[in-house]
Amino acid sequence: MIQIGQTASISKKFSNQDLHDFAKLSLDFNPVHLDAEFAKETIFGKQVVHGMLASSLFSGLLGTHLPGEGTIYLGQDLKFKKPIFVDQEVTATVEVINIRKDKSIITLKAECRNDQDEVVIIGQAVVKYEMSA
Repeated sequence: MIQIGQTASISKKFSNQDLHDFAKLSLDFNPVHLDAEFAKETIFGKQVVHGMLASSLFSGLLGTHLPGEGTIYLGQDLKFKKPIFVDQEVTATVEVINIRKDKSIITLKAECRNDQDEVVIIGQAVVKYEMSA
């Protein structure tokens, strides 16, 4: 039974290979993500993980942990607060903040924190879930 305040989290470090694989899938070949020499000259000083790659951890959480299998995304609002760097561990967490039982829809706070416990991504997800979840 899904309840207000329920949470789930997963953690991951994104490798340089992950960035190249994501670039091929998304067609986002921005050199700030893929070229260490180029990235040195940016405001970040080094390669930055694609924001959408990091935020895809929310999809993994929602579809496998909370609410789980059968979950369908209805919407996602994201704000990218700080960069995530290659091989930096990030932890994505979702928390149930609203349940609409008549439509099997829940709203979740979505947050990613880096290995220094800084918020790097924040937002909300709205999903439709299986009644048995």
